[in-house]
Amino acid sequence: MRGASARLAVYAGSFDPVTLGHLDLIDRAAALFSDVIVAIGVHPTRDPLFSAEERIDLLEKVVKPFKNVKVASFDGLLIDFCRERKARVIVRGLRAATDFEYELQIAHANADLCPEIDTIFLPTRTKHGFVSASLVREIASHGGDVSRYAPPQVASALRAKFGVKQGKSKKKGAS
Repeated sequence: MRGASARLAVYAGSFDPVTLGHLDLIDRAAALFSDVIVAIGVHPTRDPLFSAEERIDLLEKVVKPFKNVKVASFDGLLIDFCRERKARVIVRGLRAATDFEYELQIAHANADLCPEIDTIFLPTRTKHGFVSASLVREIASHGGDVSRYAPPQVASALRAKFGVKQGKSKKKGAS
C-alpha cells in the first residue's frame, strides 16, 4: 500500500461503552506507535446503548491525555477505513483464548483483502481480562457501580443513561 505509515495504527471496536480495558490498550498502542486512531465501528444492524456521537464524545474525553491518539468513526469494512487513513497496522485486544479464534479469523480475512496491513494482538492486562463493554452495561443497567471497570466520564454517562443517582443503586418497586 503506497504511502502507508508503519507508525500509524488503528484500534477499532464498538466501544459501547469504552472500558478501562480499552483504555489500557489505547495507552499501550500509543506507546508503540507514533499515531493511533481509535475507530468506532458503526453497524446498521446493531442497536448500541450509546449513539456514535456519544461514543465519539466519551472517547475523545478519555483519550485527551494521549497527544498521539485521535478518535474517528467508520462504517463498512475496517480494512477500507485503514486504507483511507493510510494506516499500516490494526491493533486488536485479546482477553481470553476464546477471543483468539474469532480475532485470528478476522485478521486472516483482512490480510487476504489487504496483505499490506498487519494485525497486532495485545493481550489485556490480567486485571481487565474479564471486563467487557457488555458486562459494564449489564452492571450499570442494574444500578451497580462500574467505576472499577470504566473511566469516570463513562461511569457518569452510564448513570445518566440508566437514570441512576450518584452512589445509589436503582431500586426495584415493592410487590
